[in-house]
Amino acid sequence: MHLPADARPAQAAGAAIFDLDGTILDSEPGVQEALRMLFDSYAVPHDDTLLRSFVGRRGPEVFAELDHLFPGEDPHQLSAEVSRHFVALGLPPAEPFPGAVTLLRRIRQHGEPLALVTSGRRRYAVPRLEQVGLLEAFSAIVTADDVTVGKPDPEGCLLASRELGVPPARCVVFEDSPAGVAAAKSAGMHCVAVATTHEPAQLAAADRVVADLAEVDWPVRVPGAA
Repeated sequence: MHLPADARPAQAAGAAIFDLDGTILDSEPGVQEALRMLFDSYAVPHDDTLLRSFVGRRGPEVFAELDHLFPGEDPHQLSAEVSRHFVALGLPPAEPFPGAVTLLRRIRQHGEPLALVTSGRRRYAVPRLEQVGLLEAFSAIVTADDVTVGKPDPEGCLLASRELGVPPARCVVFEDSPAGVAAAKSAGMHCVAVATTHEPAQLAAADRVVADLAEVDWPVRVPGAA
């Protein structure tokens, strides 16, 4: 008999998949400032809600949706300009959020593999992980360079699942954005959202919403197989 997911016996998750900015690292304020600089340079009106629409997503895809604000501009070029603004800010390395390093280490010690799925490019993500000593924690790293469609599409999550060799239903995804939550759920994965960049109500599609990763114990239980 096929039981609905919430009625199946729970089992321990077999893998963990993490977003980077806003989930592991407190880096979104710098990214948001770089976006603000870009909008100001084009004299395009903006507010925090508009800037937060970029969180968790590949820049060129969001700019393509905002072509009415930047008529005639190449979305990839706009995204590259944001990257240059970010570098020009000269910010110190972003620090991990409370509980992030402890949780990552606990998962590794427990024996489950870890993957990173980020909307940032590999040349951005890898140095950030190296700066905080977390690069070696991940068995797989999926970046914007590795997918044809970014979040909220599930492609990145599903690629991470394949690389880890763990079925989607046994993966737990940690995300901070509605786009990331949507990607995880579309991939058939359990999702824990951290309310670091969005209000909890905006993350309600996740299976659980926490203030930070210090609230998360491991192993996480997920619905069992049908």
